[in-house]
Amino acid sequence: MKSSALVAPFILLGISSVSGTPLGTRADTPTQTQILQYALTLEHLENAFYSGALAEFDEAAFESAGFKTWVRGSFAQIGQHEAAHVAFLTSALGRDAVAPCTYNFSYTDPPSFAALSQVLEGVGTAAYLGAAQFLPSPAVLTAAGAILTTEARHDAWVASAVLGGTPWSGALDTPLDQNQVFTLAASFITACPSSNPALPFTAFPALAVAADGGAPAAPGKSAQVAFEDSGSGDRYLAFMSGLDTTFAKIDGNKQVTIPEGLQGTVYAVVTSSNQAVTDASTIAGPAILSFPLTSP
Repeated sequence: MKSSALVAPFILLGISSVSGTPLGTRADTPTQTQILQYALTLEHLENAFYSGALAEFDEAAFESAGFKTWVRGSFAQIGQHEAAHVAFLTSALGRDAVAPCTYNFSYTDPPSFAALSQVLEGVGTAAYLGAAQFLPSPAVLTAAGAILTTEARHDAWVASAVLGGTPWSGALDTPLDQNQVFTLAASFITACPSSNPALPFTAFPALAVAADGGAPAAPGKSAQVAFEDSGSGDRYLAFMSGLDTTFAKIDGNKQVTIPEGLQGTVYAVVTSSNQAVTDASTIAGPAILSFPLTSP
């Protein structure tokens, strides 16, 4: 079933225990200040990701891993962009600015760093896109849009020039709401300063999706889903791609058939509804899936 909603298989991001993380109870409508604090929280994460990895891996490490000579330098420029985003949002928020947290990233070498870079840039794009509706000021919305388009360019460059894939998933990008993004971000956050305000967003339980035997999931194939669920009733795996959401029923063995036609980056959540994905109906996720693009 498909409905529209504004709101190589890749990497699954789950929740880890977070001390002092800026998560709270979701308000119906976050304020503009809270959305900017949320954006700054994500930019701090990206800034730490690039500065830490680039301090660890020099040009020789990238070249030894098989990357072109210009790849590390371009990643360094992306890192400078993220630092500029932090400075911009910090200045805009003034005394309401949040401080950086401490993080634990899963890269071990330049290839795993590059793969995780694409994940973070894609989530950043989805985060700004999903938050745009909560920015009443045209000037602030324009400024956020200027960051969003840069994040999308980062994502496209890493996907195509670095990883040899396709720089888009379809005609429309996928927005994620604040709880969905925090679910993905929380897996990298180990602790946040107690002085940071508690943002009105909540992380959902982790979700993993894999084919039988742990192989990557693929459209048209059966997959096993893993998640915690203390409730009852029917459960569905919702696949969010662009502004469309496709639902597939999860059977009693937590297996599901992935719908045909999905391609590119797809965000999947377990939900109690097969009509729409809402925070109230979400059981677990998102998980990030990536499927090959099909030729027209």
